[in-house]
Amino acid sequence: MLHDPKIQPLRAWAADLSRRRFLSAGPTLVPHFDPAEAGVEARILILLEAPGPMTNSQNKRPGSGFISVDNNDKTAENCWNYRQEVGLHTGVLHWNIVPWYLGPASRKPNSSELAEGASETLSLLDLLPDLRVVLACGRFAQRGWERHISAQVRPNLTVIYTWHPSPLALNSSFRRQEFREALRRAASVAY
Repeated sequence: MLHDPKIQPLRAWAADLSRRRFLSAGPTLVPHFDPAEAGVEARILILLEAPGPMTNSQNKRPGSGFISVDNNDKTAENCWNYRQEVGLHTGVLHWNIVPWYLGPASRKPNSSELAEGASETLSLLDLLPDLRVVLACGRFAQRGWERHISAQVRPNLTVIYTWHPSPLALNSSFRRQEFREALRRAASVAY
């Protein structure tokens, strides 16, 4: 799967980002894209905040090294479960507005990291020619998108703002329903 042609351009992009970040900011962990997802064939990009601890394979409790709905954390589990519930099985790619690991989940991106990350995310969009929908999940993804990306993307790209899929953000039935509906809307626009 790691050598699947639909993943290779994304692996090269992430490796280049990691190299450039190393030169400018020192060692930086940029997790891999999940090879089980849509890769460059993605029609829907689910954009979160920053990679969580379970993406870091170098942690004391090692993560997978991937941005994946298969990671052993509640945010990944929520993404998987809600996607399953609405029938969103294909054409999806998960990523983060700040694509490198910042540290513990409590560490939020500052404005500089958000701007730098959004710039990198904008370059990622060039690798996704079939992209129809971006689901900006949570205030950091939304803020980064709005301030640094939205004016520079093609007008036919639908952007949907919704809650972050963490257990804390989805702590009410209203928010869970809104998240579910955002996924349904993304699927209806993309297909």
